[in-house]
Amino acid sequence: MRFTKEIRTGILVITGLLMTIFSFNYLKGINLFDKTRNFNVIYDNVEGLIPSNPVTINGYKVGKVQKISFLEDGSNKLVIKLALDNKIEFSKSSYAELYETGLIGGKAIAIIPNYDDNQIAVDGDFLNGKIKPGLTELVNQRLFQLQEKLESAITNADKVFVNVNDVFNDENKLAISDNLTNLKSLSQSLIKTSDDLNKIINGEILNKSLENIESTTAKLSKISSSISDSDIESILNNVNETVNSFNLLINKINNGNGSISKLLEDDSIFKNLDKATSELEVLINDIKTNPSRYINFSVFGKKNK
Repeated sequence: MRFTKEIRTGILVITGLLMTIFSFNYLKGINLFDKTRNFNVIYDNVEGLIPSNPVTINGYKVGKVQKISFLEDGSNKLVIKLALDNKIEFSKSSYAELYETGLIGGKAIAIIPNYDDNQIAVDGDFLNGKIKPGLTELVNQRLFQLQEKLESAITNADKVFVNVNDVFNDENKLAISDNLTNLKSLSQSLIKTSDDLNKIINGEILNKSLENIESTTAKLSKISSSISDSDIESILNNVNETVNSFNLLINKINNGNGSISKLLEDDSIFKNLDKATSELEVLINDIKTNPSRYINFSVFGKKNK
């Protein structure tokens, strides 16, 4: 069988068309010769994710992003279609986490398996989606916090400056100036007092006081040395004799010997003194009442009997 020129041309066109379709799908992340499973993830914002971006598990590439489209319910949420190798298995409750692959802002999706769930995800299942904060977002968050702190610090600094201006008004400045002047005067007085103390310490006053103390100490030492042990013993013997005599006198009084003991213990003396006092009091009252019995006098010299 001979191929005509037209048949060969048709075969080349068809082959080129098939290669074009295959290349187009391959660039979109669809390999027509690989057995893959498709999974769907819903995000509010894909943050620059495009088809053919990798899908990884534990950092290993297991598939690609096949398609990105909007939901048909009018919520403006995005549905990401993932094409994964058929041999990779994970639970249906696993997460599809959108993250940044580097500093330049590349995006990828990581499957975070849930090993506690035994229900294996199958082709066409929807996975739970979440977004991992990227470096740019973290920097923006830190910058926002730093901005808030800077604004707070600037506000506090402004309040401090206002308070400082209120403190250092004209009246307070004058008072501070007066206080500084008084402080300078006090410092000069302290310096002068210190000089006077130095003169006292290094001058004749202290030396004279030390000489007086030394002289007094010498006199006391001389007095102490002049009192011999025999004099001290004689004085102590005299004191002992005096105490013994006093004790003997007390014993005699307690034993009833002598006039003092009788005066203290015999109550007849007290009774006689009391009787004499009573009679003297009666006599004085009688003299006051009848003085003519005891005193005679006459105006004309006549004696009364």
